[in-house]
Amino acid sequence: MSVIRDTSERRQQISALVRERGSVQVAPLASRFGVSMQTIRKDLHYLEKRGVAERSYGGAISADAVNVVAEPPLETKRASNIDQKARIGALAASMVQPGDSIVLDSGTTTLQIAHHLPDDEDITVLTNDLDILCALARKERIRVVMLGGTLRRRNRAFYGAQTENALDDLHVDKLFLGVDGFDLERGITTHFEPEAMLNRRMVKAARQVIAVTDKSKFGRVCLHRILNVAEIDDLITDGDDADGMQAGAERAGFRLHIA
Repeated sequence: MSVIRDTSERRQQISALVRERGSVQVAPLASRFGVSMQTIRKDLHYLEKRGVAERSYGGAISADAVNVVAEPPLETKRASNIDQKARIGALAASMVQPGDSIVLDSGTTTLQIAHHLPDDEDITVLTNDLDILCALARKERIRVVMLGGTLRRRNRAFYGAQTENALDDLHVDKLFLGVDGFDLERGITTHFEPEAMLNRRMVKAARQVIAVTDKSKFGRVCLHRILNVAEIDDLITDGDDADGMQAGAERAGFRLHIA
């Protein structure tokens, strides 16, 4: 009977922590309560069924904080913030130098980078995005490497073990990372778990990690965390003051570029 009481009390405390902090991680909770990580996972699963939290990589996010309920259709993404994405793409492309090897993550903003890249045979681009591949195929000299895998038609990109394994022995100069959510406290997030897993593998392969997003993504938190904002080197976004992002950039230690 005492075990049930302890479990109930622990879950109440975890629930309070989730609501207070916005997110929790499995390992620190296991240490805090002196139980196994498997026990904490069961607790988080229980809270998920109760509607308190949504599971995320390595922990859980408050259900109230997950303010991007559903992934919008690709057509909607293509039609939104077109001018801002074009400016961001142009600025990002200007950061690519002859001799660079880069990864372009899937997305409508990174597609704009592909459009603006100079057609230079000394530039190598890796991508898992079918639309980016088509855009770069129209150029005559730029070297293109397609990361294979399983096609996800919803966003016309490839994911899975084959895609991730293709990065195992590769080292690139720059990763341009598209995001679904960018929150200074809760990190960079996405709707699709295989995308988060692939993005983390891309981060490991890159010497410089550059997040690209228009400011409409600021403050959004999606279900699956990719990484903390302190783990990026640069952020390229739009707007005059980018909603006060400069102060956040200074605290987290990344460079802010306004297109």
